[in-house]
Amino acid sequence: QMQLLESGGGLVEAGGSLRLSCAASGRIYSSAVMGWFRQAPGKEREFVAGLRWSRGNTYYADAVKGRFTISKDDYKTVTLQMNSLKPEDTALYFCARSSQYGTTRPADFDSWGPGTQVTVSS
Repeated sequence: QMQLLESGGGLVEAGGSLRLSCAASGRIYSSAVMGWFRQAPGKEREFVAGLRWSRGNTYYADAVKGRFTISKDDYKTVTLQMNSLKPEDTALYFCARSSQYGTTRPADFDSWGPGTQVTVSS
């Protein structure tokens, strides 16, 4: 099973930017959909962004649309550029893999990474 490892989290002031990376243990095949999720303390894990690996099509949660951008760096790395960060973006961010483009359900994703913490101060 593919292993994923997120990096790039940290502490940033509101209005600032961070770039998260997710490195896969092997090549990400064209049939994959890579996604970013986040989970704040006491809340359920929520979808953030998804990317169809073969064509680069993307989709986003309404809460981050226009501020976050998901993209692929190379054959095994997916990134999440986060701009205009808000305190409500504070969460543990995860990447995961699916085979279903357009899904936002965590249950449709597998191969989760351990997460990277993002904290946005007001």
